[in-house]
Amino acid sequence: MKRALLLLVIAMLCSAMSSDDCITKDGYFRGKRLCGRVKIVDSFADFDVRVVTSLADLDVKKVTSFADDPGEWIFVESLPDFTIRIVDHLPDFTIRYVKSFPGVNHPCDN
Repeated sequence: MKRALLLLVIAMLCSAMSSDDCITKDGYFRGKRLCGRVKIVDSFADFDVRVVTSLADLDVKKVTSFADDPGEWIFVESLPDFTIRIVDHLPDFTIRYVKSFPGVNHPCDN
């Protein structure tokens, strides 16, 4: 019984993980490009992110204009390109705030 439950859990985890669950080398995650106008929300976010100090999936630079490249974010209160929720556990991806050289650190292999 325990073995069957373990196999079921492993199968569920494998099916939940797909190529859509990693950031592509050109900065896309689940069909959205990770640059532009970003709003931090408490619920119903497009992505859950965890802020870390090392080994992040995406290095983020806060900018005030021309957020055209992956990792360049303008934080806004209205009309965002996507929304994020800051979490401590089970993030969709991790970010690290940087002063220079934003971008994808661990892209998908596709």
